[in-house]
Amino acid sequence: MYQCSGQGYADALYRPPIWIPDGPQPAPSPEQVAKQAYNQLRLPSPQIHASPAETQLVNLPTWLWMDPAQWRPRSATASVPGVSVTATAVPNSVTWSMGDGSTVTCPGAGTPFPSGANPRSASPDCGHTYHQTSQGKPGNAYPVAAEVSWTVTWSGAGTGGSFPNLTTTSTATFAVAESQALNNAPN
Repeated sequence: MYQCSGQGYADALYRPPIWIPDGPQPAPSPEQVAKQAYNQLRLPSPQIHASPAETQLVNLPTWLWMDPAQWRPRSATASVPGVSVTATAVPNSVTWSMGDGSTVTCPGAGTPFPSGANPRSASPDCGHTYHQTSQGKPGNAYPVAAEVSWTVTWSGAGTGGSFPNLTTTSTATFAVAESQALNNAPN
């Protein structure tokens, strides 16, 4: 129930009514507090890494990966008297748009290219092979985008639930060259 404390017209000046709730207000629900925690989540933009590091080569596997330190759950907590709820975002996949019309979806951050490894070896979990040079494209490079999908759940006050997935995206450009072989064998 609400009470009106306004007096209407007084001395020819109108004062709008002020509504004062009758009695104590109910505490926000855990779902309402969870939404506050969800809005406080700060997810990092993916840091794109590839090998070869500079220019990709036609028909040579390109290894793709995110910064492993960023590939971890992120949490935020919101509290009101009597209710504390934590929202947690977990990265679950990354989808790469390679600029040549191909997309690659990887179940994790990808594997960094190991020092001294054979450059012809393919990534064990996240890679792409270009079949055409980027020559003639704007900037002579392919526009590449990496979009990380995050699963978001919440828990607190004896209950829990989930939110729609979140995504974070970064872009880069990959120059792709064609290596020419010379045959110097005698005839």
